[in-house]
Amino acid sequence: MQNNHDVSIMDIKFINMTKQELLDQILIPRIEREEKTFIVTANPEFVMHARENKQFKETIQSADIIVPDGIGIIKAAKIKKQPLKERIAGYELMLDLLKYANMNGLACYFLGASKLVNEKVINVIKSKYPQINIVGHHHGFFDLHDPKIKEEVAEAKPGFVFVALGMMKQEQWISEQLPRHKKGVFIGIGGSFDTLTGEVKRAPQKWIDLNLEWLYRIIKQPFR
Repeated sequence: MQNNHDVSIMDIKFINMTKQELLDQILIPRIEREEKTFIVTANPEFVMHARENKQFKETIQSADIIVPDGIGIIKAAKIKKQPLKERIAGYELMLDLLKYANMNGLACYFLGASKLVNEKVINVIKSKYPQINIVGHHHGFFDLHDPKIKEEVAEAKPGFVFVALGMMKQEQWISEQLPRHKKGVFIGIGGSFDTLTGEVKRAPQKWIDLNLEWLYRIIKQPFR
């Protein structure tokens, strides 16, 4: 999917909408029409890796929607004098999709993170989003080409597939999985399961408002 209002940064086309506009004007209508949708939440690291890795770049470019998840993307757009409306955090977009799935009793599959975190995610979903139909879940320590996992997800026919395998791996897995499905929203969410379960604390709202969430992560997780 391409939009005349997209902003291209190093050949990666970012959608130029607020999160609410994206939900109201594109995502929810596509979900209601049962259109298969591949979402990439890309930060500057994605763009730099895409610059160096042709296959990864092509995978990202094949997505239906690429959202600017990172202040560096916002600043790059300003430098190009093609400002993006706002940063769309992948974690926040995931929460909005979970709320929608809960309100409509839709089917979700949760893939990724460690076995312990993955199990905790399911408990959190059951508690916070009790109307979601959990059609399956699996931790992220498996061979990406394992046909059993792909078949399991395909047979579950989920409306949403949340994939937390980390950059590159999650996009690669989604890209290879898509042909098996006729519908569903597929979104790579990185470490969001860890945040949702409280294993990793998100930055305080003041830091987020000041676009300093990246700095908070460095302070808390310097190994990153």
